[in-house]
Amino acid sequence: MSDAVKFSLKFPKQILLTLFVVGLLTYYPLTRFANQEVMNGVIAGMVLSVINVMMGYVAIEYSFNKSYTVFIQVVLGGVGIRLFFMVGMLLLLIGVFKFHPISIVGSLFGMYSIFLVLEVLYIHNKWQHKIKNS
Repeated sequence: MSDAVKFSLKFPKQILLTLFVVGLLTYYPLTRFANQEVMNGVIAGMVLSVINVMMGYVAIEYSFNKSYTVFIQVVLGGVGIRLFFMVGMLLLLIGVFKFHPISIVGSLFGMYSIFLVLEVLYIHNKWQHKIKNS
């Protein structure tokens, strides 16, 4: 059996579709009521959220066919590493690059919440499929 990690494109496609839908829903209010500083913060928060969820996806795919203990360690340990990364990036973007704090944190939190649900459902479906095929 090969140890190569096989990545499915199903989850990244869900992320892109979600990003597209949220982008469509927020486009008009942002262009109509927000200034450029707020729009830049919203976009930066969305980009950070996509980076975060894709790091989680890589951790899931890397560890899924390993032992349950390794899977839990990689995925839950990855959550901690991702949180430190996100806090560091937020501090950098707000403190050094002077991004609008409320817009970047708000969009990051909103997208993080949506992506977290998709991530949990993805793990659940992968485990269900693995159990079914065992």
